[in-house]
This record gives sequence, C-alpha cells and structure tokens, in this order.
Amino acid sequence: MNRKITFVFFLLTISFIGFSQKRIIPGAERMDQYLPLLKGKNVALFANQTSTVGNSLLLDSLLKRGIKVVKIFGPEHGFRGTADAGEKVGNAIDKETGIEVISLYGQHNKATAEDLKGVDVMVFDIQDVGVRFYTFISSLQRYIEAALENSIPLIILDRPNPNGFYVDGPVLDLKYKSFVGMQPIPIVYGLTLGEYSMMMAGEKWLSDSANKKYAYYQHAKKTVDSPFHLLVIKNLNYDHNSHYILPVKPSPNLPDIQSVYLYPSTCFFEGTTLSEGRGTDKPFQVFGAPSLPKNLYSFTPHPTEGAKSSKHYGQVCYGWNLSGTPQQVLQKVNKKVQLKWLIEAYRLFPHKDSFFIVPKSGNMEHSFFDKLAGNNELWQQIKHGVSEKDIRASWEPALSNYKKIRKKYLLYKDFE
Repeated sequence: MNRKITFVFFLLTISFIGFSQKRIIPGAERMDQYLPLLKGKNVALFANQTSTVGNSLLLDSLLKRGIKVVKIFGPEHGFRGTADAGEKVGNAIDKETGIEVISLYGQHNKATAEDLKGVDVMVFDIQDVGVRFYTFISSLQRYIEAALENSIPLIILDRPNPNGFYVDGPVLDLKYKSFVGMQPIPIVYGLTLGEYSMMMAGEKWLSDSANKKYAYYQHAKKTVDSPFHLLVIKNLNYDHNSHYILPVKPSPNLPDIQSVYLYPSTCFFEGTTLSEGRGTDKPFQVFGAPSLPKNLYSFTPHPTEGAKSSKHYGQVCYGWNLSGTPQQVLQKVNKKVQLKWLIEAYRLFPHKDSFFIVPKSGNMEHSFFDKLAGNNELWQQIKHGVSEKDIRASWEPALSNYKKIRKKYLLYKDFE
C-alpha cells in the first residue's frame, strides 16, 4: 500500500474514533494465543494482503518468529490482492519468501490431499466485508472442508466485520447456489468469519464428509492434539455495534469504507447493463450508463489496476454519485440493503428489456443477477414495479428465521 492510501485510512480511523473507545485488536495480532500451536509444525497459510500484524504481513511476522510456513493459499484477487474480480490467478512461487503459492479460486477452489501433503496445521486469516456475494466466505468454507477431510487442525484468526452491525437482504435460495453465494444466508449476514465458521459447522452446511468428521470430533470431545481441532482466535474490544475501519483495502474495487458500506446495495448493478463504477476512483459509489438522462451525475470509467475490463469503458455514463464522508454514507445505507437506487435506475432506463443482463441460455434463472440476489424473484419484482416495502416483505419469514439461527453462533455482543 502506498503512503497516500495509508494516510487516507489513517484519517478515516481518526474520524471514526468516537465509535470505539478502545482499539479493536484482530485475532492475528494476538500471537501469544496461537504461536505455541504452530511452533515446530509445518504450517499452511490461507492469506492475502489484508492478513497483517500491525504494519507487517502475517506471513512475514510468522517467518520472523521461526514458524515454518510451507504452503500459502490465495483467494480471489490472489495472495497479493491485485488481480481483477474473477481473473484467473495461477500457482506461483512467492518472490519475497520462495514459498509455493497455490490459488484456491476458480475450478481449483479446495485444497487437495496433495496440496496439503506434509502440512501439520492450517491457518486462515483474511479480512471479510460481511456480504454474501464476497467470495472469501466461500473460500473459507472450502478451506474448512479441506481441513476436516484431511484431519488437519485449523486455526481461524478472526477479524472484525465492517458491516457486522446489521442483518438484511433476501436469504439465498439454494437453487441459485454458486461461489458468490453458497449458503442460505442474507446479503448482509452480520457475523465475523469466526462466527460464520461455527455456523457452517454447527448447521451441517459443509460437505457430507466434512460434516461427518466434525460430528465425530465434537462427540469425541477431542483436544488440540487430536487429529482435528477448529479453533477461532477472537478479536479483542470488538462487538456487533462496532464500526471498524479497514486498515488495508480488502480488494481492488473496495478502496475505502464508503465502498464497503454501499457494496451490499450497489453490487446488484453487476448483473445489469449499468456500470457499477469499476474503472473509477469510486467503485460501488457511482453507477450509471450512457443511455440514462444526461442531467444526472456523469462519469467516465477507464481501465485501472484491478479493473482492467468492465462495462462502458471510455464512455460517458450518467447516473448517481453516492459518495461522501463515512458518516454520510452510513446514513444513506441506514442499516439496510437499499433497493431504491436499483428501482429508480430501472425506472429511468430507456431500454427496459436490456436493463438486466440475460445469459446466453436466455433463462434469467442462469443469470448473474439471480446469483447476486439469491433468487429469481427480485428482477421480476423490479420489472413489475413492486414497491420496496413489498419486496422487503417477501424476504420473510426466511430473514427472521436466519436471525434466530445466527444468535446461536455469536462470539461477540450483538447489536440488539
């Protein structure tokens, strides 16, 4: 991260200091809690550029303390976090350390027995943003399954959820399961990755073999020295009322906390012909298209690092600019997955039949929009002019049922 970006995040942290009197300490910084479990072991680390201990990468901190990291696994955007969304990232040797890096995104999204050969302990440490279609939670699921299926202890270094102070959105119908949504959870699910791990295991949402292994070890009450143990290193000074400002951008197109706050609501535009702001300095904060009314906010997206290709590059787009201070954006979101921007964009769009991107099959049930929404109803509700109030009502009772399940797996004080 360059100095300018670091300074911006520093200013954001200072501006939000009123939300938390004590500094939130992520699990990775609590090294006294897990280093003894790694000493003398061959360690596999699932990490990216957000996996930090202070100003250092977790990998460097572990190596400096004599921990033997033998494998690095990377998610979407790669271990260094610079690849485009969905871009294929191959295996490589990390230039800084000489350690093998294996990509677990795309067709090869679960570590195999061969990948884990010689590994004694697995560690997971990645910053999530608390949104169902952000693929790191799918990567986490596959990593847990690999640990269980290969009877290797797994340590999850928990991190705060920057959207962890509310729960909202349609619950995914498993008919629309994909890597951008694998479980029956709402768009904003209100859990840290540590809590979400407990939910997946407790609700038997893992692979059949992983579920059986987990049930066996739970029944046997195995310890950390057993063939398998799932351990979450909790955050300190964090609860679900916290407003945590990320010290490092989690991916190329979520450059600041404003984009993170708006992402649950504006990511829907990825499934439409509108630009969602990729190729600008405000991705997911601005959105629009060349054919919208020219009296709206205008912007022109261009290829950038981490957004080399997307919609309407080099064309003037007209639409909306939701940017502002973090506090202003929080007020706009108002602890909800906001639909008003999607509804208004559709109302003003002149070519209604081409607003939603239809897949080659011609069946919207195969569309990316349905994968984002987690159902085949939302696009039809928008098309037929259903009110936001009635759309939100259609999310019940699944949303309320999810909230009850969520309560069982909380590791931190809740917001209600």
